[in-house]
Amino acid sequence: MSDIADVPPAVVGRLRVICGELPEAYEEPAWIGLRWRIRRRTFLHVYTTDGRGSAYIDMDDPAILMTFRAPPGELAALAHAGPPFFRADWGVNVVGMVLDDETDWVEVAELVTDSYRVQAPRRLAFRLKAGG
Repeated sequence: MSDIADVPPAVVGRLRVICGELPEAYEEPAWIGLRWRIRRRTFLHVYTTDGRGSAYIDMDDPAILMTFRAPPGELAALAHAGPPFFRADWGVNVVGMVLDDETDWVEVAELVTDSYRVQAPRRLAFRLKAGG
């Protein structure tokens, strides 16, 4: 079972605020860390690596990683942007980002909202675009 304690409470708190603005989004434990979903589709996953690296990115130290869906027009740019971004090869249109002291939380909010739009049914995505 997941250990949500692996993600620092401050990070979880910020993500909860962002995701709390998205219609019908909900949080649940994942196999590691937490994920946020719309219906049964995951649009955000956050967890902490243990310092032995990750399947997606070479790292020697523990790190907080966030994976999310990118719209087709942004996928290649984000996947090839370099740190803090990386390509997560486990799914279609999945990109990752390292969250650290330099993280731009306004950018994170935009990325998470775009990820939600990719995964949400059109009716809900439209509702979001229309301001709620």
